Amino acid sequence: MQSVTKLRLVASPAERQMLFATMERYNAACNAVSPVAFSERQFSNIGLQNRLYRHVRETFGLSAQMAQLAIRKVAGSYRSTREAIKEQNKVLAVLGKPLKIFTKLSFREHGAICYDARVLSIGQSRVSIWTLDGRIKLWYSKPDHFPAVATVRQTDLVYRDGAFWLYATVETPDIDPAEPSEYLGVDLGVVTIATTSDGATFSSEATEKVRKRYGRLKGVLQKTGTKSAKRKLQQIAGRERRFKTDTNHAISKRIVCAAEGTKRGIALEDLKGILLRTTVTKGQRERHHKWAFHQLRSSIEYKARRAGVRVQVIDGAYTSQQCSVCGFVHPDNRPTQAAFRCRACGHTENADLNAAKNIAARAAVNRPIAVCSPDTGGEVESQACKEHGAAYGIMPPTSVGGS
Repeated sequence: MQSVTKLRLVASPAERQMLFATMERYNAACNAVSPVAFSERQFSNIGLQNRLYRHVRETFGLSAQMAQLAIRKVAGSYRSTREAIKEQNKVLAVLGKPLKIFTKLSFREHGAICYDARVLSIGQSRVSIWTLDGRIKLWYSKPDHFPAVATVRQTDLVYRDGAFWLYATVETPDIDPAEPSEYLGVDLGVVTIATTSDGATFSSEATEKVRKRYGRLKGVLQKTGTKSAKRKLQQIAGRERRFKTDTNHAISKRIVCAAEGTKRGIALEDLKGILLRTTVTKGQRERHHKWAFHQLRSSIEYKARRAGVRVQVIDGAYTSQQCSVCGFVHPDNRPTQAAFRCRACGHTENADLNAAKNIAARAAVNRPIAVCSPDTGGEVESQACKEHGAAYGIMPPTSVGGS
């Protein structure tokens, strides 16, 4: 499996100047490649290398490998930006907001440098890194969770908060997860970010306060419109993004630890396209579309792989309307956002907890449910549905081809 680990470099003033000079030259090369890539709509690594490799080497004095890496950075940035804008415009269209336009990219003077194994190597305590003045060796500090047995695939040199960091893409051997007999169901939501079938809840109350505070600050700064206000907006965006990442990291860690400690798997519902499938009031749109659920799911999945915990993704249709006790499905089973009351057996429970239990049960049997609903005309499966189906105009099926 692959994961990204941050390593902090320890550099003297002279070494810092060497790193700064290398960053500036590298990103100047990227800014020279970018207009050509944008005007010719050439976002292929090979296409840009054939077009600009010799020019980049001769003009900016980069080594052969660094020239190729600069060109690849431009091509990759355009491809990822284009895909991101497509996804963002889908959401903006639902919100009724102006769509984003694909424009030419520019690269900051001290933007990240992409390195690979040919121009950077990581030892037990020091890193050997290419600069314009030749290779230098720097000490680095690593986190406690840095794997002892790992292969570094790619590394980005980043300057942030007055320090140089290496963002290393590390590949570690996969742990083959055992087949669990039970699953820990996880229901994801807006009011409650995550609820497990064990009853653990992760409220969005604190995160909602942060979102509103940043929203107010953004509104004031956007109205101001000065250069300093725009710089402040970038800082706020970075803080909000890091806050979300840290929150999702903490939630995913607790969920994976709970499953690992009880030798269970983790069951998640497939939320692909959920923002486009669901509708909310205008006042709730920003909150509904704001949280990074994909990031949370990805964090759970990679932590689970590292711990040897199996993750099962199931179809989450009707999990909020299905009774976790008798299996009866009906829209009126959920009279409010937080409450669940089965119209068949009378079971009452928190709606998110009920949904998490359904998710866990579906992962255990790994089969689709038969929906009993007057709106869908689905098949009646459970005994409770058979007994109460007639009250809603639903009759049990006879045999295949029957009348």
